[in-house]
Amino acid sequence: MSFSIEKIKDNIGVEIKADKETLLSGKHSTEIREALEANGVFVLKEINFTSEEQLEFTKTLGHVIDEGEGGIYKVTLDTKENEHADYLKGAFYWHMDGSTLDVPILASLLNGFKPSETGGNTEFCSTYVGYEDLPEEDKAAYKDLRVVHSLAAAQYYVHPEPTLEQISTWNMMPSRTHPLVWAHESGRKSLVIGASASHIEGMDYEEGRALLHKLRIHCTQPKYVYSHKWTKGDLVAWDNTGTLHRATHYPANSGRMMHRTKLEGEEPIA
Repeated sequence: MSFSIEKIKDNIGVEIKADKETLLSGKHSTEIREALEANGVFVLKEINFTSEEQLEFTKTLGHVIDEGEGGIYKVTLDTKENEHADYLKGAFYWHMDGSTLDVPILASLLNGFKPSETGGNTEFCSTYVGYEDLPEEDKAAYKDLRVVHSLAAAQYYVHPEPTLEQISTWNMMPSRTHPLVWAHESGRKSLVIGASASHIEGMDYEEGRALLHKLRIHCTQPKYVYSHKWTKGDLVAWDNTGTLHRATHYPANSGRMMHRTKLEGEEPIA
């Protein structure tokens, strides 16, 4: 089968069309990585990778983070399948993964083993294009700002009235301060925002919170967003360094099951 890449939307998302053998060979890995960086998201519709094939394909694109079962992490609200399912409820809010790390993960790949019958889309927005479309005076105003990210900030969305034990658990993961604007080695810039963004360092707290919400609202305009409605067997990957993502709400008892693989980060936020 031939290999092709087609735009989904102007600002975000491409569909890759190829068969398993072509994808697993790795001969198009450079093109795929370039398409991911340029477009934020790629989709393989109904490719129906097994867990082993998903891992093999992920390895053609970079270094796999070993999490879950041999590199496969089960994304589900079923506590029998994932004991940390409650933590995953934070995925209903716009976020980037690894925002409390110096070097966030490069990308994630999500394999749709069992979509929910209602809801459960995965949505993505481009913080590259969102930044690029800001007025020049805003870019100048934001270039030296630093933002504090923490697990607690993200979990307050899920548990607005937490117990002291919950707060203590969240605070076991140290917060991390990053530039608000990430100047990538590629020359592009993106915004380091999302649910884990607590406040702007050195700015009045409420003023900083308002700015963070303003930027999230800006980046999640429909023109910057791709919403993927899952069909069993779809695989969707996103560039974690230049997008935010979230799941739309779905019933906790839906049985929705996604298998996730991650690519190790390759550059610090700078």
